Amino acid sequence: MFNHPFSFQGRIRRTEFGLTFIIYAIAYGIIAAIGASGGAAGIIFILVIPLIWFLWAQGAKRCHDVGHSGWWQVIPFYVFWMLFQEGQPGLNEYGENPKGMSATGDLTILDDSFTGTTSRKSSDNPSPSDADTTNPPS
Repeated sequence: MFNHPFSFQGRIRRTEFGLTFIIYAIAYGIIAAIGASGGAAGIIFILVIPLIWFLWAQGAKRCHDVGHSGWWQVIPFYVFWMLFQEGQPGLNEYGENPKGMSATGDLTILDDSFTGTTSRKSSDNPSPSDADTTNPPS
């Protein structure tokens, strides 16, 4: 989560987008408190620029997840749609699904460093359903 938060490339999930708004609100509140206490206007301006860039970049990536250009975030109240709309399954023109789900609903591993456990053949460890039920023991 929060890989390349200032980049406009890729896709993010609803959870990361919601956390972006919480982070933005807290940071903006702190900056506003500094400004209200008589802080220098230049410092406030310098602190707000990366905060807005962060919000716009995350918004563009969320737009990408639902299959739209990042410019859609300038539509009034579209942010609410992005908070609740499910992302497009599978690969779209903006990248892989951040949930790791393919268009068919199968889980895909996006991280090459994943080391899963080895699976056993069904003959190595038979399940109860594999047992012969036609001739129950007497």
